[in-house]
Amino acid sequence: MLVAADKFKGSLTAVQVAERVTAGLRRVVPGVEVTSLPVADGGDGTVDAAVAAGFERREVTVAGPLGDEVSAAFALRGDTAVVEMAEASGLQRLPDGVLAPLSASTYGSGELLRAALDAGARTIVFGVGGSATTDGGAGMLSALGARFLDADGQPVPPGGGGLVELASADLSGLDPRLAAVELVLASDVDNPLTGPKGAPAVYGPQKGASPGDVQALDEALAHFAKILEGAPGPTGAAGPGGSSGAGDARGGGDTALLGARAAECAVSPGAGAAGGIGYGALLIGARFRPGIDVMLDVLGFAAALENAELVITGEGSLDEQTLHGKAPAGVAAAARAAGKEVVAVCGRLALPPEALGRAGIRRAYPLTGVEPDVATCIADAGPILERVAEKIARDFLV
Repeated sequence: MLVAADKFKGSLTAVQVAERVTAGLRRVVPGVEVTSLPVADGGDGTVDAAVAAGFERREVTVAGPLGDEVSAAFALRGDTAVVEMAEASGLQRLPDGVLAPLSASTYGSGELLRAALDAGARTIVFGVGGSATTDGGAGMLSALGARFLDADGQPVPPGGGGLVELASADLSGLDPRLAAVELVLASDVDNPLTGPKGAPAVYGPQKGASPGDVQALDEALAHFAKILEGAPGPTGAAGPGGSSGAGDARGGGDTALLGARAAECAVSPGAGAAGGIGYGALLIGARFRPGIDVMLDVLGFAAALENAELVITGEGSLDEQTLHGKAPAGVAAAARAAGKEVVAVCGRLALPPEALGRAGIRRAYPLTGVEPDVATCIADAGPILERVAEKIARDFLV
């Protein structure tokens, strides 16, 4: 039995989900062997999942989205680091929870990447999601040595709103260690940077952006990308997906311009992830991969799957979004490819049986199937999930 579920956001961490499911299974079948492998898709909870899989937690002090100091963590095992941008620049890091769509910055995420480099990382899995920011990764790049100046030669204000004042950019001073690191952009979204499906339009409202703010941010990010086309690029950078692209700066030192590569990155899958931080990551050579695929590799899912007869996955809400790169869909696809049966637990179920079947999930067990009151399910998710797991045990193990 393998429990590989994501968090129930707002109720249980992925680790707690695994603990509760295991407790419920063993209440019915005391001797059942259960392997727990909490998973994440690159968003908040990614570092916790890595730590549960044996990575070491490293705590550092970085800038929060509005510049105040916060304690953030990344995970390290050998020379592989897992960095979660939400640890520094997530919505939960906003002081008093007050949204700041125009001024929130990813500077602290850049500091987290720098800390991973300082720790000796040669491979960095950069999980992005749950951000408070829409700055195209400008803050992150600044923390790594880039310069973004206004017409007076002064640094532009932080956040996406400040990019409208950008007159010149220079990425030639980026940390040289980036050129020797494999950087993997792990995300569950493949949006471009701007436009109707871009970061401001699709995700800006979730971060407090009004319709006027969305338009202003979209124009600011488009301006940002245009300025970068004529900016000196980082030495040894690679194009989108990790391969050397047209106009890149490989071997070009401080004189090579980003050129066509900056434009290419802006429309590449993942550029719009986490308020456009994906764009900044692609500019410095990141390779984009679906977050759950990356994390399953990092966490050792294939090895854990070998001896499992049944896989239990899940997340807080099984809905249409689940089918587009979320953790349960990734787990189910990998398990099905290995010929394993999969069931899912969730707080809320909004998918019909045929959609679950196409995703490789035989049956889903929502908390609301045990306790119809949603508020009670949220408040008492742990004990209710144990009761759900008891039902799974009776259906599949007895």
